[in-house]
Amino acid sequence: MAVAQHHDAVSGTEKQHVADDYAKRLAIGSSHCQNLVNVSLGSFLSATSPPSFTFCTLLNISVCPVTEDSKSFAVVVYNPIGRVVMQFVRFPVNGDNFLVEGPDGKPITSIISIVSASTKAVRRSRGTATHELVFMATVPALGYNTYMVYRAKFTQKFQEMVFSKPMREKALSTSPIVIENEFLKITFDNNTGLLDTVIDTVSNLTMMVKQTFLWYNSSTGTPDSSQASGAYIFRPNRTNPIPIMLRNNVLTKVYQSNLIQEVHQEFSPWLTQVVRLYKAQRHAEFEWTVGPIPFQDGFGKEIITRFDSDIKSGKQFFTDSNGREILERVKDHRDTWFYNVTEPVSGNYYPVNSRIYIKDDKKQMTILTDRSQGGSSLQEGSIELMIHRRIQHDDGRGVGEPLNETGQFGDGLIIRGKHFVLLSSPAKSASLHRNLAEQLYMAPSISFFKASADWQIKYNLSGSFLHKNLPANVHLLTLELWDSNTALIRLEHQYEKDEDPDLSTNVTVSFKNLFVSFDVLSVREVSLSANQFVEDATRLKWKVMDSDQMMPSNKKPIPVSPKTLNVLLSPMQIRSFLATIKGH
Repeated sequence: MAVAQHHDAVSGTEKQHVADDYAKRLAIGSSHCQNLVNVSLGSFLSATSPPSFTFCTLLNISVCPVTEDSKSFAVVVYNPIGRVVMQFVRFPVNGDNFLVEGPDGKPITSIISIVSASTKAVRRSRGTATHELVFMATVPALGYNTYMVYRAKFTQKFQEMVFSKPMREKALSTSPIVIENEFLKITFDNNTGLLDTVIDTVSNLTMMVKQTFLWYNSSTGTPDSSQASGAYIFRPNRTNPIPIMLRNNVLTKVYQSNLIQEVHQEFSPWLTQVVRLYKAQRHAEFEWTVGPIPFQDGFGKEIITRFDSDIKSGKQFFTDSNGREILERVKDHRDTWFYNVTEPVSGNYYPVNSRIYIKDDKKQMTILTDRSQGGSSLQEGSIELMIHRRIQHDDGRGVGEPLNETGQFGDGLIIRGKHFVLLSSPAKSASLHRNLAEQLYMAPSISFFKASADWQIKYNLSGSFLHKNLPANVHLLTLELWDSNTALIRLEHQYEKDEDPDLSTNVTVSFKNLFVSFDVLSVREVSLSANQFVEDATRLKWKVMDSDQMMPSNKKPIPVSPKTLNVLLSPMQIRSFLATIKGH
């Protein structure tokens, strides 16, 4: 993991054989982590006869041998967040009748859907599943739940009560396409098949928005500059990207069920998208599949998705900084120097680690990503994110190869990813995107094992390692056992000052009776890197220009009382402690 955090590994600015080596090392590290989780989580299910878990790393393309081939199996969903999480679980199966039981043995509502043509095209020969099974798991704070799945024969008597319900394709008409849940209503233009409006039915907010895919033609150099676009450099040869649509409309299909509603869009044979609304969720999910990007015309292509809305955002937009603080961006502007605009597109691109948003006085559109991407707002009301690139020329910055990866099958990389779109008033947006960002970054871990008939007796099917939920604005950043009597614990306040009227306030967390497996007897606060005690730390000080004030101040955090073990956190604060513990 440390090697893969090298700047070339993160950004992709390395030769292909080096990228292959990074991927190999990450795969080895992931395998070791899975073995560790296997042992740790297995011991909670059974101390004497723990199950052997299988982790399916290709679930996003519907490949998982244990769920495809087994008539019955268990699904273990582990939640690393300090609060209860509701997560929709999706995995491939063969067959169309299944029964899902929760840890209490009661049936869980589930949906069966057909594996899409685009998914089959991506996975190729790596899987054979015909369907996907979907259900909502409710997982306790810092804990797990186990669900049993049975392939069942159709029985009319019990179908309405327990069996998985199929998603039905809805016939299209001349009316606009509509999908909706308890919070959102999304419409698509019935002529073009493109996104048209998003309505937050709770706040009665309506946003006119069009979402499209486009590509920038990579520059190979101009009379003014020989600089080409490449692994290091993003430099399009024109400011207006080219739409990706083979015709005047996108091919569209609609599928509906009581848990999920989906609109499937085909923009071209190599670019498809599924827009999903899950039951009881405040956001819409946009899952796109891009590639292999055609290159026979000799043009380098840098693919973006763009949302054009009626939000009056001016030149202002916002991106996150490493998933925590939010930074204001202004098109064609820098706060500390005069900005000479020579690259009107790439000069306004910024890193988007977890989210980007635009807003006006009434509405805010926030888009969360499932990976780091480049993004911008080049027009009022617009957000664009780069999702794929394939370039024919080297940019002359040291790699010595064009960014033209051919992938496992030799015809080019296929990228599948997700964007999560929120619409709300600016005042309520932080509570939505902060909570969702935590759930995306700390997504539940899903594993599988083949279970026997006595699995409910044999295993502890549910458990939490906390006696109570953490407050909504607090994240358990680190819980690391140093030895049998010492643990490193970091707590993080997730909100910035004045972001939310309720959650951007000081909050107190007590270590007393917090953890199930051990008691915290005492704590000593340490620096963020945990290499010195706070009371021993000496900070470098400097004088602010045109002021006699020395920075930083000598202000120390409020000590933790040994009686109450209460920790006070202010907005954006992270506090680290070495805790003396006693196991149960």
